[in-house]
Amino acid sequence: MKKIIIIGAGAMGSAFAVPCLDNKNDVTIVGTHLEDDLIKTIKSNNQIHPALKTKLPKEIKFEQFEKLQNILKQDIDIIVCGVSSVGIEWFVQQISKNYKKKIPIILLTKGLSIVDNELSTLSDKIKNLLEKEGHSQINISAIKGPCLAAGLANKMRTGTVIANKNLKESQYLKEIISTNYYSTEISEDINGVELSGAIKNIYSMLIGASEGLSNSKATKEIQSKYFLNTAASLIHRSISEMVEFVSNYGGRAETVYGLAGLGDLYVSAIGGRNSLMGKYLGEGYLYNDAKDKFMKNITVEGAQLALEIGPKILQDLNPKHFPLMFSMLQTICENEKLQIEW
Repeated sequence: MKKIIIIGAGAMGSAFAVPCLDNKNDVTIVGTHLEDDLIKTIKSNNQIHPALKTKLPKEIKFEQFEKLQNILKQDIDIIVCGVSSVGIEWFVQQISKNYKKKIPIILLTKGLSIVDNELSTLSDKIKNLLEKEGHSQINISAIKGPCLAAGLANKMRTGTVIANKNLKESQYLKEIISTNYYSTEISEDINGVELSGAIKNIYSMLIGASEGLSNSKATKEIQSKYFLNTAASLIHRSISEMVEFVSNYGGRAETVYGLAGLGDLYVSAIGGRNSLMGKYLGEGYLYNDAKDKFMKNITVEGAQLALEIGPKILQDLNPKHFPLMFSMLQTICENEKLQIEW
């Protein structure tokens, strides 16, 4: 039995607790400073998580933020990062106070960042921030793949990939968290896994725009019936661009064809927030208008990523090599209508 602490009580962090518990681990979820009310709601409502709409096992312990440092001082075996990409620096500030050498950190968060005017994976960002705080021998793994939180919380069969530069660490974690419904592959290509898991959010918006892009002169009824030709073409072109993008930033091309790339792109493209935003953009809405009108208080990870890395990518890469990505980045960052060169 391992003692696992998950920081962040959102949908994915809470769902991830389920297979961890089922593999006979001691699991505690600690909310961020913004999630005190959420923790109260879960504990007072028979362990039903409002975002998952699912009752979680009573053995999963939920604690408010004020308990975090005391819990970190205990003999923790694994720390899991379940906060959003904008909370990574906050996460590091919290664990830095009591982080011990070599304790595995599992990164569930999908995203990329610009650090010192260079594109950075979130695992590298965490490592660099901890090193600046005087820590060494930092052990970070990333878990990515086609995993919808509510499905995992309800024990739907799910496959993900655990990546660490040291393959032995990936294997160690695989044995701790895998179950008969939560299967895990291992990889040492952590760059490729993180890059794939992040940029697929941008491409899933493009694929979500398939109906509107299929034939602008057709009725919505016709578009909704016959858009799959367009979607298939966009999926093919998206994967081609993802391979070049990942390779350009030090990942392996074959990783894109695995769970972190193609697998996750499929799940995101057929449903979810990124795909829904893409649908509105394909219908001709400007990003700012679509966000305000339809998704005002909803996080759209692909758009969030575009705003984070878009200006740097538009400046550094060749648009001839990444026409789909450039189209979406310009649509989000410059609030332009979505247009694609066919």
